[in-house]
Amino acid sequence: MGIPTWAWIATIAAFLVVIAFDFYLVARNPRDPSMRESTIWVLVYVSLAIAFGIGVTTVAGSQYGGEFFAGWITEYSLSVDNLFIFVLIMSRFAVPRDYRQKVLLIGIVLALVLRGIFIALGAEAIERFDWMFYLFGAFLIYTAWKLIRHGDEDEEFKENRALLFVRRVVPSTDRYEGARMTTVVDGRRLVTPMLIVMVAIGTTDLLFALDSIPAIFGLTQEPYLVFTANAFALMGLRQLFFLIGGLLDRLVYLSKGLAFILAFIGVKLILEAMHHHGVSWAPEVPIVVSLAVIVGTLAVTTVASLAKSRRDAAASATPDDDVSEPSSRASGA
Repeated sequence: MGIPTWAWIATIAAFLVVIAFDFYLVARNPRDPSMRESTIWVLVYVSLAIAFGIGVTTVAGSQYGGEFFAGWITEYSLSVDNLFIFVLIMSRFAVPRDYRQKVLLIGIVLALVLRGIFIALGAEAIERFDWMFYLFGAFLIYTAWKLIRHGDEDEEFKENRALLFVRRVVPSTDRYEGARMTTVVDGRRLVTPMLIVMVAIGTTDLLFALDSIPAIFGLTQEPYLVFTANAFALMGLRQLFFLIGGLLDRLVYLSKGLAFILAFIGVKLILEAMHHHGVSWAPEVPIVVSLAVIVGTLAVTTVASLAKSRRDAAASATPDDDVSEPSSRASGA
């Protein structure tokens, strides 16, 4: 799939226009968006991704179209899981509600830039060293094992090294100054927590990319599809944060579903690398099979999670009913 330079430029320019429009909306009216507004924007971004995937299928064929959809759905699912940490970061830094949109948007833009660099390095490494597929596959299987082992434990945000470096090197204050990232205190220029939390979200998302980038390279080796799938997954993340914030706690099996998907892609990578190196019994997994496994796993995970949450809610309500009945009978006696 040869992508001409003009197509790369046009694609990046289109994403920059969307980001600029997003900045305009957030700067014009800083607030928590309503559920209706968040739903509309999430649907817009999802529709754009679907339209782009259909365009890829029309121009380049069903193979590449399927690779884009598989990569985008995987990256979007991993991004939903990352929202748990974003919620913790917002709470940890006590971000004012009116400015959470700006923090998320700038943090996501920073993450997109860092991921672009990561994707370029990953694509170059794969092209030069095909044994990287074994390394990526083993890493994804290890990550899946960690998710299964620790998925039900309470997550806690820990400041990464990049954030600790910024805190140590850059003079800062603990007081917010509206949406400003710097302020002057006693004649000294200091950064506010607004900048610190943006760095926290951007660099934390880059750590998540250590899982997601190898995963998508297991579905497609086309850098253009890897980049666009990541970009579409990140673009609607701000609105998704406000849309499903209350739903995150109910997706109790999400980590297990993602663990299965990562393990599947890890095994797929290793098998296809073995097939490429002449191992006759190692199959190549068609992209249609990968797409079916990913979508099917997410569907089963979501339904099972919501069903369990409903059962738990019903079970927690039962003791209250049992306690209230004797008291009512006693009062009527």
